[in-house]
Amino acid sequence: MDIQFAPFLPWPLLAALGLVAVLLVALSLWRGLRGATLRALALAALLLALSNPTLTQEEREPLATIVPVIVDRSQSQDTAERRAQTDAALADLRERLGRFPRIEPRIVEVENDPVSDTPATRLFSALTSAISDVPPSRIGAAIFITDGQIHDLPGINHELGFNAPIHGLITGRADEFDRRVEVVRAPRFGIVGEEQDMTLRVFDDGRAPGGAATVTVRMNGEVIATLQATPGAPTPFRFTVPRGGNNIMEFSVAELPGEVTTANNRAVHIIDGIRQNLRVLLVSGEPHAGERAWRNLLKSDASVDLVHFTILRPPEKQDGTPINELSLIAFPTRELFVEKINDFDLIIFDRYQHRGVLPILYYDYIAQYVENGGALLIAAGPEHAGPDSIASTPLSTVLPAAPTGDVHQAGFFPRLSELGRKHPVTRGLDGSGNEPPAWGRWFRTIDVGPARGETVMQGDGGRPLLILNRQGQGRVAMFLSDQGWLWARGFEGGGPHVALYRRIAHWLMKEPELEEEALTARAVGRTLEATRQTIGDDPGPATIRYPSGRTEQVPFTAAGPGLYRIEQRMDETGLFEVRNGQFSTLVHIGAVDAPEFKAMISTTATLAPYAARTRGLVARVESGNAIRLPDLLPVRGEVRINDSSRMVIRMTDETVLKGIDTLPLFAGFAGLAALLAAISAMWWREGR
Repeated sequence: MDIQFAPFLPWPLLAALGLVAVLLVALSLWRGLRGATLRALALAALLLALSNPTLTQEEREPLATIVPVIVDRSQSQDTAERRAQTDAALADLRERLGRFPRIEPRIVEVENDPVSDTPATRLFSALTSAISDVPPSRIGAAIFITDGQIHDLPGINHELGFNAPIHGLITGRADEFDRRVEVVRAPRFGIVGEEQDMTLRVFDDGRAPGGAATVTVRMNGEVIATLQATPGAPTPFRFTVPRGGNNIMEFSVAELPGEVTTANNRAVHIIDGIRQNLRVLLVSGEPHAGERAWRNLLKSDASVDLVHFTILRPPEKQDGTPINELSLIAFPTRELFVEKINDFDLIIFDRYQHRGVLPILYYDYIAQYVENGGALLIAAGPEHAGPDSIASTPLSTVLPAAPTGDVHQAGFFPRLSELGRKHPVTRGLDGSGNEPPAWGRWFRTIDVGPARGETVMQGDGGRPLLILNRQGQGRVAMFLSDQGWLWARGFEGGGPHVALYRRIAHWLMKEPELEEEALTARAVGRTLEATRQTIGDDPGPATIRYPSGRTEQVPFTAAGPGLYRIEQRMDETGLFEVRNGQFSTLVHIGAVDAPEFKAMISTTATLAPYAARTRGLVARVESGNAIRLPDLLPVRGEVRINDSSRMVIRMTDETVLKGIDTLPLFAGFAGLAALLAAISAMWWREGR
């Protein structure tokens, strides 16, 4: 309650009137006039009335003390034990804070950023946002419920924007330990068949169990090595790139009983295999219109080293050709088919027949080459149905079909079989979706008996036209027509001969993207894209294993014949496993070196300096099979000492004005009566 003035006249004028009144009173007193004292009182009452004194009383309400509670819901907290501890601690803290009507808690639950590819636990950023609209004087304390793995810690001398204690309630256990593996250095590209060097490292966080760690190395799902790694020390490893395209390397360290999580026990690295100078041997049996189709295709690829021989005449043929007009290069049969046969990535026989150029034993060498992983393509013509067919040699053991001896001569449109519509070699060829197909006709096929493998293209009457087969560790393709050149020449509009020939060659050389049965996955930002190729029926749902350990069944969506896809945005980051039947693959979503994937053990060390500086405390909530929180201690004024057993909350003195009551002292009858009384007393005294 206080007195305020609202003068009816300006203060300078009132001051002048007051000065005049003082002079008059002084003059009256000096001359000894009767009633001088009463005259002074009357003038004073008049001046007070003109200054309009008002008695005011404010009605104020105390403001609540704001206590932000920052709850860590990041991936490092996503274990059953820590989730339960966090939920129980939050519920208990809510109940305790609710006992104090002058305390207003602000609960902020912090998850990993769903957009960022580099997830991290940013609790101090969340704290700053939570109190951005609150004056610093109203903040009583900041309480963190976390495992201690915080990645946006400000400098210890950095001003936090408020003067109140910071408390940490730490989930997890004090004696935790965790083992993880990381790829330290590895090449992004590698030449197929050449050795590459890389380095990995095993880390033991927390109470290290000691001893060597067993690391299993897988390449494209197959175990290629088992290493003994010393935790903390770099472990070198040499490997050979097995194939072109993506090669997925997986490093898994053996799980230890009692470790915090197994989510970081695996690491992946993808290396792109590059074929350097593919060596292809093309043997043409005799000149024909389509001979240059294969040659032009292979020569157009700068990465292909092509060795091409055409057999112009057999050795026994004597036609009187002068010696100086014969080829000066003898066909190096022994060098090609005995000494260096394994140097070739692909062997093509284009309308070749057995006419004594190759000894019969060499066909057996070629068959062994296929069985041991080589690739063979037969582009057959009429000679394949004749008595000198290579199907009558030891090569027959690897051929997918034997000729019947008939050559079918009739115009037809090459068509994809039902299997061919799904097979990656022929799926989606330009023009294949029309009926008849939007490409030119062919006019000859070689009849064969029952075929092994996969017939992906058919000729007239459903006859096999293109057969693909796996033989041993190698692959064989048989083209039962020699008229693919009609497409190359543009006959009746031509056809997709380049795409078809190139796909056949790449399938023979085991390019991963042309596998009939395959499961691949990749990350596009935070979206997981999984692709399942199959020449069978619907493969059913995929099982996705998250970094946290939980699994989810996700159905594939048909994206075309033999092609199924999954596109799903993931709410976690880290190493995902996608499994469908006997196939599985790994994909890493988010940055590999993200802080959230590194140390996973709980710790009090991160918040301890901030608690010490602000006179807060850091305590673990785990107590046996239950949780226990420190007591709350509200205090007035600045916090000057640390309390090792209680969380101190500095209560605010801030208030909010609710209303003001005013009472004018010289307004109304009371003021008029006082003024009249003073003037009347002055007249009465002067009249005596």
